[in-house]
Amino acid sequence: MKIKIWSDVMCPFCYIGKRRFEQALNAFEFKDDVQIEWKSFQLNPALETNPNISIHQYLADAKGWTIDYAKQVGQQVTEMADQVGLSYNFDNAVVANSFNAHRFTHLAKKYNKSDAAEEQLFNAYFTGGQNIDDDDTLASLGEAIGIDSEEVKAMLNSDAYKHDVSIDIDEAAQLGIRGVPFFVVNDRYAVSGAQATEVFLNTLISAYAEYQQPGYTNNGDEGASCDTDGNC
Repeated sequence: MKIKIWSDVMCPFCYIGKRRFEQALNAFEFKDDVQIEWKSFQLNPALETNPNISIHQYLADAKGWTIDYAKQVGQQVTEMADQVGLSYNFDNAVVANSFNAHRFTHLAKKYNKSDAAEEQLFNAYFTGGQNIDDDDTLASLGEAIGIDSEEVKAMLNSDAYKHDVSIDIDEAAQLGIRGVPFFVVNDRYAVSGAQATEVFLNTLISAYAEYQQPGYTNNGDEGASCDTDGNC
């Protein structure tokens, strides 16, 4: 049974959704029959990497908020993340374009390490305060999951996987996906947002029973997510 997950490393709800999905998968009787494919999605393709401003300042400028309100929103998301065992540190988050990070995940796919790459990127961005658009950072994350750092740097200094990232983004557009995380189970069921663990588990059970049927059905209301209009 195949599950496609569209995600962007700069989306706080994507990491939370990943954890909730993992909780559901661990409780799923047939989890060994599940194949996961991570798909690239960019919430803000035009975002310029800028380590010199805080994420609070970036959000305040982008959304017309005060910095205090941006910090308040960040605290609310941090508390949500804490409920699934994640430690967010928005004070140290680096404003960074995610395109090269997505290229890195496609390289990791070559070694069946996509999930490990996603985990490294999320942790680096939301907890570690690392610049996920920096070559040395990505090379170090590659080494952490068993990919040679020189191969990562060579990939980043080429055009490799740029087209693959674009294909994922185009596929999302064709499916009408405007926000992430977005989970498509065997092209039949879709779960939008960081839904409750129970929603993911029920979807897995239903999809497994009918996984040979074509098409997909949106399962339930939208959960917490980020969209291309800048709403989170």
